[in-house]
Amino acid sequence: MSQLLQEDIELFRPIFIENLKRFKDEQIIKILCGVRRCGKSTILESYKNELLSLGVKSCNIIQRLYTSLEFDTDSDSDFDYRKMYHELMALIENAEKSQKIYLLLDEVQEVENWEKCINSLFENQNVDIYVTGSNSKLLSSEISTYLTGRFIQIPIFTLSFAEFIDFKNHYFPKNSDNSLDSYFDLYFKTGGFPFLAKTNHSQEENYQIVEGIFSTVVTRDISKRHNISNLEMFNRVVRFILENLGKTFSAKTIFDFFKSQHRAISIETVYNYLAWLEEAFIIYRCNRYDVQGKNVLKTQEKYYLSDVGFKYSQFGYSPKAIAAVLENLVYLELRRRGYLVFIGKIADKEIDFVATKQEQKLYVQVCRTLPEDSDREVGNLKLIKDNFPKYVVTMDSSVCGTDEGIKIIHIKDFLLENNW
Repeated sequence: MSQLLQEDIELFRPIFIENLKRFKDEQIIKILCGVRRCGKSTILESYKNELLSLGVKSCNIIQRLYTSLEFDTDSDSDFDYRKMYHELMALIENAEKSQKIYLLLDEVQEVENWEKCINSLFENQNVDIYVTGSNSKLLSSEISTYLTGRFIQIPIFTLSFAEFIDFKNHYFPKNSDNSLDSYFDLYFKTGGFPFLAKTNHSQEENYQIVEGIFSTVVTRDISKRHNISNLEMFNRVVRFILENLGKTFSAKTIFDFFKSQHRAISIETVYNYLAWLEEAFIIYRCNRYDVQGKNVLKTQEKYYLSDVGFKYSQFGYSPKAIAAVLENLVYLELRRRGYLVFIGKIADKEIDFVATKQEQKLYVQVCRTLPEDSDREVGNLKLIKDNFPKYVVTMDSSVCGTDEGIKIIHIKDFLLENNW
């Protein structure tokens, strides 16, 4: 195990480990999905340690990483699902057959037709399978058909604010300023990539590092995979999305914008670009939801980044971006906690987020400050007559409190609150 992972397993991000433990030994393939460098490999390594602590013998834990040179599909075009299958079968033969065998397979999307190998092992061997990937093609219609009813997706996100604090306290316990305000300022201006929380780089250095991840995903994972010929136009669309973070727009909006600039791009191409960015977990689509009609609308969605560091890596930090970043952080926290998240529409008013999880529901407005001459944030929530929790999340500590049952809460407290 690398030194990096040796250190990281002390901070195993229990929310994700508990998710994996809930499905341990169940006849279902666990697929961990998320953007590159969000911590999937470390979570898998931590889960291996958890299995060992539960009495599983090391020979019954088979761990493979398919991004190393040993399995690099660019350099070894012959490495396919057949070789993957035979290699794993050889390791299974050396395991103790009286116990379950655990397969922890990292970045499997690098192996063409990997699902054929996994399906065969799943059907014919006494195995419990966990795979990770950085591209939602893992869950493409073709693969879903092959593994129908046999897998569960477990989304992995970059660090929450609570996890960020844990990392900082662990790696830098003697920091001169470890106040909550200081940590939040750093989290807000850096984002949640785990490896950044373990360093004391300057803000500029952090942005350069995240730029490297962004370039890898956009250039290698998207441009090369989909043979994008007009890279300049693709990059312009990406920048449009980043600049309009948290704003309502659609593929048609993007098409019209570039048409007004006399730049040729088809609306089908825009749809493809958006889909590919979603597949690579750079962006998440947030659909609109009619609160009164209780149905999902298919127009004028919003897009949020998988980590706000991506925005900073392209444009640097700017106070003008505070409102959009604030909204993005709240969206990600809702998703981390297992909520389905929508933009709410009630009559001609908008609710920033309607979040649902089984029988639970939550309404959230997000604003930098509560303007004295506007009742938009609280007033829109008052239009909703049910008894589910309603929040206004703000950066203005002076206005926190309650208004007719609506909780006005500082962003730091909202992110750290255990139960909303």
